[in-house]
Amino acid sequence: MNLNRIAMKKLIALFSVLFAISANSQTELPKSIYDFSFTSLDGEQIKLSDYKGKKILLVNTASKCGYTPQYKELEELYQKYGEKLAIIGFPANNFMNQEPGTNEEIATFCEQNYGVTFPMSEKISVKGNDQAPIYQWLTSKKYNGVKDSKVKWNFQKYLIDEKGALIAVFDSAEKPMGEKILGYLNN
Repeated sequence: MNLNRIAMKKLIALFSVLFAISANSQTELPKSIYDFSFTSLDGEQIKLSDYKGKKILLVNTASKCGYTPQYKELEELYQKYGEKLAIIGFPANNFMNQEPGTNEEIATFCEQNYGVTFPMSEKISVKGNDQAPIYQWLTSKKYNGVKDSKVKWNFQKYLIDEKGALIAVFDSAEKPMGEKILGYLNN
């Protein structure tokens, strides 16, 4: 049965990659961030519409990056502001092979080393020809209606307001518990 589960997870990952590739070739993405859903590291479906009324912080993550210790502050932020803030991690291997692990390895790493309890997507691509649809939306003014951006490195952060609008993009060096991010949460 365990082999069947592993085979099913690999099949789901394959379909996700195929979906991302075909989605990248489409001309239009959903207008609303709430129309996106994704598969978590443990294979569960997560809908962004479940977070309506909360701010959402979307972060591309990696386990072997100099910014990896930010997992600790992301978890602290999630625990402190979880009633009004959702945090979602998107593991990605787009920068210097700093996220080489499988979904299972990433989940274990995050839990054992940083006690991560906030939702984490399965591993995706955040840039390039296979860029995941959610990151196409986040990085294109055509879709998000606010600004164009590029994902420059691991732990870049996108903040969505309670109504689903992109309100800020933070570079990797911006600490999750730093003044800039907290300024949006304490207003």
